[in-house]
Amino acid sequence: MVDHARAARLAKRISTIVASAIGTEIKDPRLAHVTVTDCRVTGDLHDATVFYTVMGASVDDEPDVAEAEAGLAAATGALRSLVGAGTGVRFTPTLRFELDTVPDATRAMDELLARARAQDELVARAAKDATPAGDTDPYRHDEDEDSSGGDEAEARG
Repeated sequence: MVDHARAARLAKRISTIVASAIGTEIKDPRLAHVTVTDCRVTGDLHDATVFYTVMGASVDDEPDVAEAEAGLAAATGALRSLVGAGTGVRFTPTLRFELDTVPDATRAMDELLARARAQDELVARAAKDATPAGDTDPYRHDEDEDSSGGDEAEARG
């Protein structure tokens, strides 16, 4: 039987151990800008997928994802040992590292929203000075119905 709460707790613990180890215990310069973003553990607690991002050294610097991936592959054994010691579970889960695509998707969504706002501004500027094609108020009002309703009643009677 799968205990999802236990798997979630273990995933949180694994992500904490791996992030801490990358920051303090693993002395690989390729992992200097690696950030652990999430971890997911299978229901049988045998496999863990650790999601990570690679930040650039500066704002204009493009991160070297291939180097970070090679560094994580080299450190997988040491990280798994630390996870085994830190979690206390009978079977230490195998670790698989996967690049997190959420920041890229967020960036793309922000760009789309910025373009939509720019288009909305253009439409608002064009509508500001526009005049209606037909009557200024094309809708029927209650006052109009009352006055026309009486004329029709007189014409019938």
